Amino acid sequence: MKVSISQNRPAKVTLWLLQMRVPFVSASIVPVLVGSIAGFAVTGTFDVVLFALALGGTICLQLGANTANEYFDHLSGSDRLNKNRNPFSGGTGLIQAGLTSPKAVLIAAWIAFAVGAMIGIVILLITRSKFILTLGLMAIGGGYFYTANPVRLGYRGVGEVIIGLLCGLGVVYGAYFLQTRSIDLVPLGPAVIISLLIFLVILINEFPDADSDAAVNKKTLVVLLGANTAAQIYRTALILTYVVAIATAMSFEKMRWAGFMYLLTIPLAGAILRFLKTDTLGRSGSYRANKFTILLHLVGGLLMSLGFIIIGLIS
Repeated sequence: MKVSISQNRPAKVTLWLLQMRVPFVSASIVPVLVGSIAGFAVTGTFDVVLFALALGGTICLQLGANTANEYFDHLSGSDRLNKNRNPFSGGTGLIQAGLTSPKAVLIAAWIAFAVGAMIGIVILLITRSKFILTLGLMAIGGGYFYTANPVRLGYRGVGEVIIGLLCGLGVVYGAYFLQTRSIDLVPLGPAVIISLLIFLVILINEFPDADSDAAVNKKTLVVLLGANTAAQIYRTALILTYVVAIATAMSFEKMRWAGFMYLLTIPLAGAILRFLKTDTLGRSGSYRANKFTILLHLVGGLLMSLGFIIIGLIS
């Protein structure tokens, strides 16, 4: 990764955008959008202010989690030992290159979490919801302690599932609740699909990191189960997203268009499976499966949102 180290302001801004992994905020945008538009499909109304607050708060928490992850993986030595870094896994490498300091990165993480928490407080003042408070605390704790001591969820073989649930079910239902003030089954299918997709994003990015993660006892699913078993889990979870989409589309009228729209991603899933080869996933220059998995999460979420818009307009 080539990063300009000149001292002009644009270079510094670009450096920190990379350090905080801003290009990957679609992981926050998609579930907030899906949950919010599902709420529109049910109520026929849309609260722009709460949507903007939910989006801003969720993005800040993700940026905090991204940056904290960079710091704590640097401390453990995982990113320093990684010889297979690519644009999607292994960290940015900026700390290791001396372009950012570990202390500054940790402070940036704290600031991002603090801003996200402040936005959350505004939402709480508006909604006075214990449900939103619970989700917010879980999101902050899960994001920070994904790699932070003493919990280190990502080092104990459970991080993938927990982050998948928080960034899927948690965010989708939180955004849906802000629009409807209710908790029901309408967004369940899309929430499960988004959970599975973000789980797949995390899982696929662990293949290139397996050797360095194993060296520091970071027990990801790929390290614990091996590449072949992890790849089979990936295939199963990917297929399951389409099973869920079909089942919920056939069971819930409000989900129908969203479920069928998600099926339009099947060609993209086929491309991913084509590149899901365990003998190449660990190579630094072979990351098409990683790229397409992130794209599937984005496109799948947008298509489901479009399906909910259609339902909302014709209802």
